[in-house]
Amino acid sequence: MEAEFDTIAEWTAQAAANLGPEFHVPAACRGSGSPAALDWLIDRMGLEPGQVLLDSGAGIGGPAAYAARSRSIQPVLVEPEAGACRAARRLFDFPVVRALGNALPVADSSFDAAWSLGVLCTTSDQLTLLMELRRTVRFGGRIGLLAFVAHGAIPPGELADNHFPTTRRLVDLVRKASLEVEQWHGTADLPAIPATWQEREEAVTNTLADRHGHTRAWQLAEHQSGKIGQLLENETLTGELLVLRHG
Repeated sequence: MEAEFDTIAEWTAQAAANLGPEFHVPAACRGSGSPAALDWLIDRMGLEPGQVLLDSGAGIGGPAAYAARSRSIQPVLVEPEAGACRAARRLFDFPVVRALGNALPVADSSFDAAWSLGVLCTTSDQLTLLMELRRTVRFGGRIGLLAFVAHGAIPPGELADNHFPTTRRLVDLVRKASLEVEQWHGTADLPAIPATWQEREEAVTNTLADRHGHTRAWQLAEHQSGKIGQLLENETLTGELLVLRHG
């Protein structure tokens, strides 16, 4: 996990910067949201121009940048890995705070909305993460999630840094955090990724592989990405989009 979100984050920002501005957002969204998923969340969360959006576990800021361009919202990024923070500043120059999602260094009710994309399964302290999102979003504001949900056993020893909830566990976590599910949609039912977006994402991936494919950090990240891809393909895991509100 550290390899992916620290070292490789900075490599990704460098590759995207070299390729050009049109590559920045697709590069920074690798593994954290497709255009259709982000459009679904932006629309269902009712994001409006001028609103302040907290992105908890923001990575290098691709989804936040997509939302900013789509609805002229003002993102604030919280990300625990220093390399990802530096990469986000380099590509997008949004406010970035280095911190954990289960201990957000922001005041109560200080954001119009928040989201956390692909982050819940990376921590064992999932309830606290949800409670922190609830605490920091004003009453009536919405919270978006992209969660990877387990529908079968993960082979022992694989993806040890991940904690995939079952559907029942996810519903229970939301309830215990005093949140309510307003909308829920599986990512498998979303429209396909546009060809241009895919081409730009692949160009970044190919650049990274050419430059860093010999390194252990790249090999570890690719191994994990491949395993998750296999689990999604055989539906042991599914990607789930949720819009939550205060209960």
